[in-house]
Amino acid sequence: MAAGGKSTRKVAIVTGASSGIGAAIAVALARAGCNLLVTYSGNKDGGEATALSCREQNVEAHAIACNIARDEDCRQAVADAVNRWGQLDILVNNAGTTRFADASDLEALEAADFEQIFAVNVTGCYQMTRAASAGLKRSGGAVVNISSHSGFSGIGSSIAYAASKGALNTLTLSLARSLAPEVRVNAVCPGFVDTNWMAPKLSGAELNAFKAKTAHIAPLQRIVSPEEVAEATLWFALGGSSITGQLLVVDGGTHLTTGAPL
Repeated sequence: MAAGGKSTRKVAIVTGASSGIGAAIAVALARAGCNLLVTYSGNKDGGEATALSCREQNVEAHAIACNIARDEDCRQAVADAVNRWGQLDILVNNAGTTRFADASDLEALEAADFEQIFAVNVTGCYQMTRAASAGLKRSGGAVVNISSHSGFSGIGSSIAYAASKGALNTLTLSLARSLAPEVRVNAVCPGFVDTNWMAPKLSGAELNAFKAKTAHIAPLQRIVSPEEVAEATLWFALGGSSITGQLLVVDGGTHLTTGAPL
């Protein structure tokens, strides 16, 4: 900690960092020299494991429970980071949720499903950004929203999920205007990523078949890794000083295909 209580390192919050993309982003930021506050919803062991992996990069890291659908949780998470390190430089809104539902069955979703998904994927990102905005303005920081190709294609785990990511994309544009000139706001929009996201819906054999199909369809002939999403996130978080309001698709080129490949 520097004189006056301000950290000599950049300070980042990564939401939903107990596994998968969020964990990869947190560790990548730690490797880049950032102190980390990682949040988790229900997976405490995963959150603590991510914080430990960050500390192994010789930075400070702490994990806390945070339901970003609750505004008080968002404000508490930001206060925790600022109280610990005296500043906030980066917010990565990664936490997200879904309900798997066949898009051809319009009876598969109810209003409550939309409310829950939007509460986390859209309102939660807004609340976290609002809570962090004062600290980010002081540091000239950056917000990176982890969205999805679903926000463009309408293809995904459910219609409600795709709609929420479309809303997150437009939220990114609105916040980029609102927080300028001090804060940059961008979004990374992955396609299918090699994580356990689909595990609740597909068996092991089905998941492997889906991965093989996805890799075959993609022009780059492979599946995106969490570390590749993290690489794009770090570019927005730590570089690109003149870039804001951008939505970057990271999907191995799958968006170049026609029809509904996934």
